[in-house]
Amino acid sequence: MIRWVGQLLRRVSRRMNRPPVLVKLGIRTRNPHLYEQATRHISAANTMTHGGDTSYERLEFLGDAVLDCVIAEHLYDAFSDENEGFLTALRAKLVSKSACAQVARSLDLGSIVQLSAEFERDGGRASDSILADCLEALIGAVYLDMGMAQARAFVNEHMLSGVDLQALAERESNFKSALQEYAQAQGLELPCYHFVSVTGPARRQIFTIEVALDGETLGTGRGRTKKKAQQRAAQEALTKIRSGSS
Repeated sequence: MIRWVGQLLRRVSRRMNRPPVLVKLGIRTRNPHLYEQATRHISAANTMTHGGDTSYERLEFLGDAVLDCVIAEHLYDAFSDENEGFLTALRAKLVSKSACAQVARSLDLGSIVQLSAEFERDGGRASDSILADCLEALIGAVYLDMGMAQARAFVNEHMLSGVDLQALAERESNFKSALQEYAQAQGLELPCYHFVSVTGPARRQIFTIEVALDGETLGTGRGRTKKKAQQRAAQEALTKIRSGSS
């Protein structure tokens, strides 16, 4: 009986010493300090002996790369007929700060992230930026602790499960409106869209459309509909304009 009670107390003690994120998500690990760091904002780390070295920033950097890789791999397999531009735009929606913050809220990471008193008062626990960074740091911790397979499983369970990728893909960002607003702000003629071609069988047609701004062709887009092709042409034009290559 005494031995059993002692064993129970040791188990409770180990559980109490586990970082809250491990308890909340049921993660089993031999390196709990990794997850403790993954939930420590730099404002809290700065009050410790080693300062910023103990914050989640390095883990966030790693987790961001792992997340991009896992999402890219998933979309590559899910949309075998789509081009790089489509996949890039869809990945951006899935890994955006707001999307990551939403997942972090579903995991209640805001209740366990470690913040300084100042950031606490300023509403840091509700900050999209802090929540998204904390989620990416957690992904980085899972990757270091258990490898790519478990990191992939974590992302699939918490970020991809239940997401209608086709519906999300069809909610195109309005690049046409953005390009038109740019032209108006610069005092240029409105963008002009030119039909180039249509290829493929009737049910799998691919339309190609170009967009010109002030007489210069800046973008070419392809899609299953003329609308999608125009959006992608406008997206390419905006990318060129923002990079200064137009």
